[in-house]
Amino acid sequence: MWRSFRVHRRASCSASSCARWRARIPSAKWHREETRVSENTIRKFPGTPGGLTVLNPAGWPQPKGYANGIKARGEMVFVGGMVGWDERGVFPHGLVAQIRQALGNIAAVLAEGGARPDQIVRMTWYVVDMEEYRSALPEIGAVYREVMGRHFPAMALVEVKSLVEREARVEIEATAMIPD
Repeated sequence: MWRSFRVHRRASCSASSCARWRARIPSAKWHREETRVSENTIRKFPGTPGGLTVLNPAGWPQPKGYANGIKARGEMVFVGGMVGWDERGVFPHGLVAQIRQALGNIAAVLAEGGARPDQIVRMTWYVVDMEEYRSALPEIGAVYREVMGRHFPAMALVEVKSLVEREARVEIEATAMIPD
């Protein structure tokens, strides 16, 4: 079964839009030793010791609210999926309130590990209702900046059918890098 899955995956991947996009770029671009990154595609996060380098390939549009990639060195802190409950296990009502609490929970775990929110290099968000998320985006952006500042790491957002905690509307994982 595993073998057939891999064969199917390879076949479907070769016909994907990703494969078609890659076909338009010379193969040398995909070899690390031959890839060149122009200075205008990277920037340092100001105020971050050791700096994190944001990666955005030349010609790509600048992402809003996240980074395409982050380059970092140092000690890693991994934060498991944080839901929006408080220290008593109580969930606030509504997605935005749960996001505020989940981000606060992430900041608390980071502090335990000696890290700060501006040292996060990757986040994965899981929401149970994408339309609810989209309709609350301005409020979510304000809450994010309030808790995390104007630091936007590499991020992914995924809609899921449900989360383990029945009242949870969101769960967020994070990885931070404490510079050497």
